[in-house]
Amino acid sequence: MLGASRNAALNRFAGRYGLRLGAKRFVAGETLEQFVPVARRLNANGFTLASAILGEGVASEVETREVVAEYRALLARISAEKLAANVALKLTHLGLAIDQGLAAKNIRELVDYAATLGIFVRIDMEESWYVDSALRIYRELRSAGYTNVGVVLQAYLYRTPGDLDDLLPLQPNLRLVKGAYFESPDVAYPRKADVDHHYKQLIERALRGGGFSGIATHDEDAIRHAIGFAKAQGLRAGERFEFQMLYGVRPRLQRQLIAEGYPVRVAAPYGRAWYPYFMRRLAERPANVAFVLGSILKG
Repeated sequence: MLGASRNAALNRFAGRYGLRLGAKRFVAGETLEQFVPVARRLNANGFTLASAILGEGVASEVETREVVAEYRALLARISAEKLAANVALKLTHLGLAIDQGLAAKNIRELVDYAATLGIFVRIDMEESWYVDSALRIYRELRSAGYTNVGVVLQAYLYRTPGDLDDLLPLQPNLRLVKGAYFESPDVAYPRKADVDHHYKQLIERALRGGGFSGIATHDEDAIRHAIGFAKAQGLRAGERFEFQMLYGVRPRLQRQLIAEGYPVRVAAPYGRAWYPYFMRRLAERPANVAFVLGSILKG
């Protein structure tokens, strides 16, 4: 499925059929106008949001300026609608694969504009070969005085404990994930059991080290581990951590955590470039495949 997410022919096929193949469960529409009512409904049900415009690599500087304009429109709409939402974005969507300086310039413009609106921006993490650049750009923004910006750490990479230790003096706002890209065993743990173990260790190190942690997982065992550790450390949810989950994935668990008094931020992306994102969601959890197949069979 991860391979299929990069298949150009399948991407074109999916594009012709819109969200009718089951992706609507995981994608909050193809346009900003479709996203807004989804965001309002999630807020009304007690969730905060991490909004994103789907898309990754771009081929030219002109395309990156179009993406920047789309994100500026999203930020302005979040402010105008008074949505409880922040923004997450991928640096390759802003030109990182073309030139690091271009991506740095574009993200700085967006973080600066978001700061005027009181909105937080998350730099999402991508394949391992982009990690150094993403962390460098994040550090540059923090050094420039921006506090409304955070970054992501992936537990399946061997390097991540060292990256966390390097970031902790900044009291960072981090999203902690297991990792969703296909990586070589030279750089990432290939066994799920090892990733699960190191994810729990990453949670503990981040919570013990300060800052704010978005614990982004659908693994209930990891969630309960985080809750137990936070209680033992005397840490309060909302002040030092929140749970983050994907739109359409384990909604019952999301509602349960809200009912228990834990803040949950739902990552609700939108955009026409939904196919690669959709395929990664299917690859992550077999239950997602069953849902989609059932939806297709029902017609």
